[in-house]
Amino acid sequence: MTTHAVSLTVNDRQRETTVPARLLLSDFLRHTLGMPGTHVGCEHGVCGACTVLMDGRAVRSCLTFAVQADGSRLTTVEGLASGAQLHPLQEAFWEEHGLQCGFCTPGMLMAAHELLSRNPDPSDDEIREAISGNLCRCTGYIYIVNAIRSAAAKLRAAAPASAA
Repeated sequence: MTTHAVSLTVNDRQRETTVPARLLLSDFLRHTLGMPGTHVGCEHGVCGACTVLMDGRAVRSCLTFAVQADGSRLTTVEGLASGAQLHPLQEAFWEEHGLQCGFCTPGMLMAAHELLSRNPDPSDDEIREAISGNLCRCTGYIYIVNAIRSAAAKLRAAAPASAA
């Protein structure tokens, strides 16, 4: 079995290890690093449950090899909260009932995070487009769109305070 050394930052923590060439990023995160928040659904890149951020861009970790992340900065759903303080996206999903079974939630949160990092005031259509690659079988998406809109407002309101 061919292995490769990888060095990457996951949720602001430097990681260096050796991985098999064909190890999927989703399996690396879940099984090697013990981060089960990245869900594996379809294993074909269709459902979006495995979405993580690689250098700020949403990627399907079930379609990405761990060796492809070498030198990258990854953010998983575990990296959103700050200790016991939920990220505004997580708070909004809870407050706006944007989750039910929770299986799609990590991927939805990461897709929404990417959207809000580049567009702090998205329209509902822009929100729908950003999450269009993430499947949910419980909520009907209305509450998810409401949650992302609410989180965007929270983040915009907090921006001046955090910039000071």
